[in-house]
Amino acid sequence: MALYDLTRALTRGTIAGLCHPTVEGLKNVPADGPFIVAPNHLSFFDSVIVQALTPRPVSFFAKAEYFTGKGLKGRLMKQFFEAVHSIPVERGEQAASVQALKTLLDILGRGEGVGIYPEGTRSRDGVLYRGRTGVGWLALTTGAPVVPVGLIGTEKLQPAGRNTVKPAPFTLKFGTPLSFEKTGPDHSLPARRAVTDTIMDAIAALTGQARSSKYNQSPGTE
Repeated sequence: MALYDLTRALTRGTIAGLCHPTVEGLKNVPADGPFIVAPNHLSFFDSVIVQALTPRPVSFFAKAEYFTGKGLKGRLMKQFFEAVHSIPVERGEQAASVQALKTLLDILGRGEGVGIYPEGTRSRDGVLYRGRTGVGWLALTTGAPVVPVGLIGTEKLQPAGRNTVKPAPFTLKFGTPLSFEKTGPDHSLPARRAVTDTIMDAIAALTGQARSSKYNQSPGTE
């Protein structure tokens, strides 16, 4: 935990100094017990931002290659992602699938926080896409409260087509926690869909994004 606290403090200080973010609704993050944060997704940096600025630790999925790089850069990336409680997922494995989500059950069982992007992958046009039902599965299976999160302006940190990072102000909003009945893993798809749609409505209210009834697709899969 000491390494996590140090890494988060350094990351938070860097973000604050360079980007001057506006953060709202910190009181909406539960002070104890398990919780799920469900953000919209605009930037590669969204997970780092949420992990650094959330009052409690949050574990997100991260691509497995971030943990297997070579040389000094590879070691530093591995140490960073491990320090902020990221969970490696092999490329091609959908982070919203039940198989991958089972990894999060133990974390929630320990009374800790996890993060999941209902859209699955980041939006490259700023539209809020239809939520995949993995977040609904997780909420119903565990009964953990879901904190909707709105990120506004993070896409400016690394505009599409650029490899360089450009510091820019952004806004992070934590919404009112949503509570759903704990049913365990045996629940209907319509129930899972309804929970997911409720979460997406809450995210949309925080961000004001235009919405799409379609699922977002990673580049090359369309």
